[in-house]
Amino acid sequence: MCGKPNRLVNSKSRYLRLHACDPIDWYEWGEEAFQKAMAENKPIFLSIGYSSCHWCHVMHRESFLDPEVASILNTYFVPIKVDREEMPDVDEIYMTATIAITG
Repeated sequence: MCGKPNRLVNSKSRYLRLHACDPIDWYEWGEEAFQKAMAENKPIFLSIGYSSCHWCHVMHRESFLDPEVASILNTYFVPIKVDREEMPDVDEIYMTATIAITG
């Protein structure tokens, strides 16, 4: 497996478990992450993806496995990973906002 898996190792989502060995200290969507963000006064870094998404895997390989990127995310953000197939409601909210903002 890997050296020290993050908390996604116990996720029900297969997609999230794929990120269990990332150097990023991922949280699942939920109160634990939101409480940490509030307590530490940090913004949330939200990554929404799914297993068959090509660009999600590219982002994983090129960014999320990079120790420098991980260090920045772990230091200045509370990183949250969402499986859009498990939480389509969350995905819809952020996709709607993205489309509204970018046109």
